[in-house]
Amino acid sequence: MPYFTTSDGTEIYFSDWGTGQPVVFSHGWPLSSDAWALERKTFADAGYRVIAHDRRGHGRSSQPWQGNDMDTYARDLAELIESLDLRDVIVIGHSTGGGEVVRYAAQHGGDRVAKVVTIGAVPPIMVATEAYPDGLPIEVFDNIRAGVLNDRSAFYQDLAPSFFGFNRDGAVVSKGAQDDFWRQGMLAGIQAAYECVAAFSATDFTEDLKALRVPVFIAHGDDDQIVPIANAALKSIELVQNGTLKVYPGAPHGIFGAYQQELIEDVLAFIRS
Repeated sequence: MPYFTTSDGTEIYFSDWGTGQPVVFSHGWPLSSDAWALERKTFADAGYRVIAHDRRGHGRSSQPWQGNDMDTYARDLAELIESLDLRDVIVIGHSTGGGEVVRYAAQHGGDRVAKVVTIGAVPPIMVATEAYPDGLPIEVFDNIRAGVLNDRSAFYQDLAPSFFGFNRDGAVVSKGAQDDFWRQGMLAGIQAAYECVAAFSATDFTEDLKALRVPVFIAHGDDDQIVPIANAALKSIELVQNGTLKVYPGAPHGIFGAYQQELIEDVLAFIRS
């Protein structure tokens, strides 16, 4: 399996499939690049070089005590992309990964990045602050941290239904999707899982969004119970200079089912445009 070693000695697992224009995927919390399995195959089959990594502390990457913050995540991504000498890159991020690719593109991307795609992403900022009173109360994230510390196995099992919208009336429930969410979550080290809550909730991406000069596709489900659209995509689209917003009626936070198929088609169309 391919690994890349960052400047601080952290080993980052990644996959590198196909040939063509590079498309780099960044996953959400507390998952791994396995969350992009279908997208990786579909995009590689469509003629793209597809790279997806496990964020430090997650999946098959090493679990350092330090560096579980958005600046380091973006730096890790920059070092991976530079080590592979990728150019004309499409960066795609879901949830926490959406914040990661926005910060990477704004602060490290330079002339390497062609387009940015965010899906159910955390920017501009999730938690309520004096400057951003419309955010979610800190207690929401304190409860997530408590769940990680007290019994993260049960917490991930309990979180999966709302992540995928399986708790809605009439939803077609996939036990397999829930089990895989749990499996990926349990691969994340407890330190990374705990500290990443602050990284995805309290990092302010306002200036990063304003700094983007490339086309940005912002995708979000309007029934996202994890990252509410009003706190995220509807604010982000007002900050980027060259953005396209696509709202998916009834879609949850997790990328699954018919929503996943439509989203793949839309992202491919955006890349080709």
